[in-house]
Amino acid sequence: MTGIFYGIGVGPGDPDLLTMKAIKTLEKVDVIIAPKTEKKDGSVALSIAGPYLKEDVEIVYQVFPMVTHFEESPQSWHKNKTEILALLNKGKNVAFLTLGDPMFYSTYIYVYRLLKAEWPKIETIPGIPAFCAIAGRLEYPLVEGNDIISIIPATAEPKKIDKVLSVSDNAVIMKVYKNFDDIVTTLKDKNLVKNAVMVSRCGLPDEECIDDIEKVKKVPNYLSTILTRRRK
Repeated sequence: MTGIFYGIGVGPGDPDLLTMKAIKTLEKVDVIIAPKTEKKDGSVALSIAGPYLKEDVEIVYQVFPMVTHFEESPQSWHKNKTEILALLNKGKNVAFLTLGDPMFYSTYIYVYRLLKAEWPKIETIPGIPAFCAIAGRLEYPLVEGNDIISIIPATAEPKKIDKVLSVSDNAVIMKVYKNFDDIVTTLKDKNLVKNAVMVSRCGLPDEECIDDIEKVKKVPNYLSTILTRRRK
């Protein structure tokens, strides 16, 4: 007997936002893969999923380097893949946790690609992205009518960000901790700063909502997202 590998999106932070399918899967898996970076202890995704884990579940922490493409550090990725395959070959059902949705700016995407070539039993369970949770929490429509929305990583090339914002009615800007000041300047130039709102650590106990992003003088938390639109 061989196990099943699950990619589970645990949402932005509130355990109540997990889907029923995610909860039912968490309650039965044998092993939880909790991804982390070398710089941080623990796992936010694991803490969110915590209420739904069975008592005897095995927790395996895996370190994934913060790189744009897994090809930049293949040794770490293949080591983690080998560890996961060993668990699956023992007949254990393994769940890989990820914040938000597994197929949205997620480490899981690269893990999935590595495993897919060698393991047929993979199931991906969607999760709620942070920007959807923020929009609902703040009663902030993301799009309506024929609006065009763009989802932008702040780490993208400035020229590309500028071009996209020039033709977008609304925008979701993620990973803003990298170059926040430049993003604010660009939003001002595009007349998008007045309707912007930033939420950090949505759904977590220390959630923070900032209506006037021009007044922010510190580097935002890693889990920060900006929503903005042209019309009120």
